[in-house]
Amino acid sequence: MSLKKGLKKFGKAGARAVVEEMKQLDCRKVIKPAAASELAAEDKKRSLRYLMYLKQKRCGRIKGRGCADGRKQRLYKTKEETSSPTVSTEALFLSCVIDAKENRKVMTIDIPGAFMQSDTDELIHIRLEGPMAELLTKVDPKKHWCCLMEENGKQVMCIELSKVLHGTLQGAMLFCLTQGCTCGHQQSPLNPPSF
Repeated sequence: MSLKKGLKKFGKAGARAVVEEMKQLDCRKVIKPAAASELAAEDKKRSLRYLMYLKQKRCGRIKGRGCADGRKQRLYKTKEETSSPTVSTEALFLSCVIDAKENRKVMTIDIPGAFMQSDTDELIHIRLEGPMAELLTKVDPKKHWCCLMEENGKQVMCIELSKVLHGTLQGAMLFCLTQGCTCGHQQSPLNPPSF
């Protein structure tokens, strides 16, 4: 559910989940403060919103999940720059059917914060608004408080990305180019890379 609904429903537990998700961005050095007053008009215009969703897991714990809203990037990036090497759903199902038919052993892995391990190849600013901007200041007040400002009665903060975030158009491509070779993918004539 959206951040607004989640904070209303889960209260302090929801706020803690948001802070935990933001801590991950701060600890992995994905973000750094950027004073909005020092940004060029074009950078402000291109800054992406950060979306946060809250979910209650089966165990009862509240989990925050954040991503960039990369739709604005479609206005100034070509399809070639942002084509994602992510597999299509149909290809995945077909591969699963073949694996089952041939009794292949299949293994899946989860790489926590996968995209956050790849450096970004361009200057990207993220705009945090309302409670999310305020909650980021709880992660590291000395570092982030100075960039918190008020616009039209709403708390706003701009941050600069140093690593890739899920939701940016080139995120999957940069992850595959920089980290893909370390995932244990064995290439062979029968199993070529799919990008």
